[in-house]
Parts: sequence; structure tokens; C-alpha cells
Amino acid sequence: VLVPPWLEQLLHTPFFSVCRIHADAARSECNMFCLDCNNADAFCFYCRSSRHKDHQVIQIRRSSYHDVVRVAEIQKMLDISGVQTYVINSARVLFLNVRPQPKSGKGVAHICEICGRSLLDPFRFCSLGCKLEGIKKNGDASFALDGGNEELTMDATRKGSVSSRQQEEGLRDGSTQDMYPATPPPPASNARRRKGIPHRAPFAS
Repeated sequence: VLVPPWLEQLLHTPFFSVCRIHADAARSECNMFCLDCNNADAFCFYCRSSRHKDHQVIQIRRSSYHDVVRVAEIQKMLDISGVQTYVINSARVLFLNVRPQPKSGKGVAHICEICGRSLLDPFRFCSLGCKLEGIKKNGDASFALDGGNEELTMDATRKGSVSSRQQEEGLRDGSTQDMYPATPPPPASNARRRKGIPHRAPFAS
């Protein structure tokens, strides 16, 4: 099977709406997707605990208002070789769908075969959606995992981690939460301390 049956559903699913059942809870954003359910709609953290406990579930995150998934999660399900990866907030990710951008200018070394988006590294596609279109058009790629493809996947993700742009906007679980909260800096060791109450010198008589 070149394309798993759940992939197109994943790419067309809207994420980050508020769960109707757990709307008042702290983690009520629908950013989970189940690979085992036929009616694969997005659901929240609490729905996962109650209705998808023993299922294969992946979590969708967000970068610059676009949906991404961690490479560490998705490469267990798909061969992602050929798809550009990025390092955002210390996590290696890839985009689910194509992102609109102006046409690539002259001098761009690498572009997506499907949408023409400029790429950082010599990959074929900018997203899972573009790889899916490439498979439909040309049939010279696959999402099926096997020993050889898995090795290619690891090699591709290593390349992405070396030259990815650290300046990309922060990766988020939702619209307000960073995946890795910033660590506060340690207090300066030479911080000035108050020595006590100052005293005036006595007036000379």
C-alpha cells in the first residue's frame, strides 16, 4: 500500500477547535488524531484518555498557524523520506500541508516538486500533502515502511536537523502554549547587593 487509508483524512481534518464535550477544561483543544478509528475527527486530550486509550494516536502541533507533526511520531507510521523537515524549539517536525508563498525567485537551489516552494535542503516535497500528490501523479514514492525506506527516512531527517532554520516561529501545541516553555536564566553571580542602611559621617566640630 503506497498510501495508508487514514492519511488523506488526516490532511483534511481541521484541528485546534474547542472540544464540545470538554469545553471548560484546560486542555480542550482538538489536536489529536486517531489512526484506528473510521470516523477520524480531531479530539482533545481528555477524549483520548476516555475513548482512544489503546489506539494509535498522533498529536498535531502548530507553527506560524500551520499544522505540523513531530518527526519522532509520524516516522513510526509513514515513510517520510523526501519531505523537508525543520527544527523548531529543539523538536524536528514536518508540515502536514502546503503553505502559500510567493513564487520562488531565481537562485533558489531546491524547490518542492509539487507546489514550487523553496526548500532548505535537497528534498523533493515541502509537506506530507505534497508527497501524497507526488505519489498520485508519478507513483515513484511511497509512504509504506520497510527496512530500506526506514533507513532513508532517518537519513533525510538528519539532514533536516543539521541545516534547518532555528529562526522559524515557535512550535505550539495550540495557539498559546509553547511545546517547550522557556527556561528562566540563572541569577547573575555578580548581582549588586545592598549593604545595609547608609550612615552619614559625623559633622566635624
